[in-house]
Amino acid sequence: MLGMIGAMDKEIDLLLEKMESVQERQIGFTKYAQGKLHGLDICLARCGIGKVHAALCAQGMILTWGVSAVLNIGVAGALVPSLQIGDIVIADSAVQHDMDTTPIGDPLGMISGINIVHIPCDPGLSGLLKEAAEEAGIRTERAAVATGDQFIVGVDKKSFLADTFGAAACDMEGGAIAQCCYEMQVPYAAIRAISDTRDGDGREYMEKALLACAQEQKLVSRFLPLYQAWEKEKMHG
Repeated sequence: MLGMIGAMDKEIDLLLEKMESVQERQIGFTKYAQGKLHGLDICLARCGIGKVHAALCAQGMILTWGVSAVLNIGVAGALVPSLQIGDIVIADSAVQHDMDTTPIGDPLGMISGINIVHIPCDPGLSGLLKEAAEEAGIRTERAAVATGDQFIVGVDKKSFLADTFGAAACDMEGGAIAQCCYEMQVPYAAIRAISDTRDGDGREYMEKALLACAQEQKLVSRFLPLYQAWEKEKMHG
């Protein structure tokens, strides 16, 4: 079973509408829907905003449904000028920019315990997402996505995150889900559709978020048949 997590209803609504044989369950504040999408067994969840909600959702999904992989979907702000509204970043790693133990000699973003800054994304899943984007005619970039419990605005801060972590987009959930998957040894991948540009702000996000959500859900719809074929090939290969 493939797990998919978005932070907000609008990031998963179009997919949820297409699911069949849906069984819904709520654990805490997290809403989960299990069913079929494009013939695949899917567990789809709306985790809520922020790192704690995201980690709780991912852990609940892994332990309750035993998903074989997690795809984190949703929108993000651009950190680089090359990204425009509706472009999609396919994460090659996740970082938590608000993790800061630099006063004791650690690099910014290092997560104590696992002792890394960049949590790697699964290359096989990321490759399928790239293929799906090409089929859908969606422009993508591959880069790190930076996560923190902050809505980031301002070119100076965005440039700092891009320069420090090699990140192209920023969100508020991905790094926490990636850490959970890393520790639980579950393959993780993420896509982020741009809802506000590097020069944008909260107003641009409010105006463009739905357009970005439609793009990421369009990509997911292209990705799922590729994922299904990939899984079958692995089973028989």
